[in-house]
Amino acid sequence: MAREIRILRRLDHPNVIKLEGIATSRMHRSIYLVFDFMYSDLTKLIARPGQRLTEPQIKRYMQQLLAGLQHCHERGILHRDIKGSNLLIDRHGVLKIGDFGLANYYGPARRRPLTSRVVTLWYRAPELLLGSTDYGAGIDLWSAGCLLAEMFFGKPLLRATTEVEQLFKIFSLCGSPPDDYWRKMKLSPTFKPPKAYKPTTAERFRDLPPTAVSLLATLLALDPNARGSAAQALQSSFFSTPPLPCELSELPVVYKEEVADPAASHDGRKPKHRQRSQRRKDNMLKTEEQQSEINTGSPNKEAQKRFIPFTVRSF
Repeated sequence: MAREIRILRRLDHPNVIKLEGIATSRMHRSIYLVFDFMYSDLTKLIARPGQRLTEPQIKRYMQQLLAGLQHCHERGILHRDIKGSNLLIDRHGVLKIGDFGLANYYGPARRRPLTSRVVTLWYRAPELLLGSTDYGAGIDLWSAGCLLAEMFFGKPLLRATTEVEQLFKIFSLCGSPPDDYWRKMKLSPTFKPPKAYKPTTAERFRDLPPTAVSLLATLLALDPNARGSAAQALQSSFFSTPPLPCELSELPVVYKEEVADPAASHDGRKPKHRQRSQRRKDNMLKTEEQQSEINTGSPNKEAQKRFIPFTVRSF
């Protein structure tokens, strides 16, 4: 948790959730991270029955995601769990990357290996599935590519129940890696496919705009170095070709009262209590009695006085 707090304090961007304060409860012997209350997330917006996101809306959400990732990566931080339920949406349509519980630092100065046991399965890059411990921004960009396709199709792109199955779903979409892939990536060829897979991206993405297909081909490249950077992805013709990204006011907003049961998450992993509180009583500092129980580490006392609803994560 200490690392998560340090990381959150290092980040300051409109598309990254802001840590508003740290609170402790003497009664429960717990520590709470306090954030602005967020009304929805991208998974819930994608899953709305009978309501698909339009291309301009997809472009605006994707721009915000990539802008937030650019900010993180330029500060040497990997999120390592990009998925729809961690992309929070406020009442104005602003997307904010949340839940930095798996985030870590990366860069040339880092000597200790990173763990490959990160990222929710359906959004996990192939190098992680193959056990890589030396990776970079490419793993977040792969997840972003999966989400771009998910916004167009209205459902996750690659859904499996095991790591091996997930890996072969990737190969069936992107094709078999060339022989030098295994040497270049210093990965074990244990899971090298016994037969050659041909890419099926042209068929799977045939109904998508050509500029979207081009961006997907970059973000979902098997070679993480070929995925480029978030800054480069933001320069894609996908965002400058009509229809252009919509205004924030044209984005759908799902208010708290309309949010579906959190247990209905479809991201391949059961929702965690620590991600976000789902109850109003856990999101609000209601009474003076509660205020006296909590020792806050936040300088933002004015917000506490006004009893603004917050998202609270407990540890």
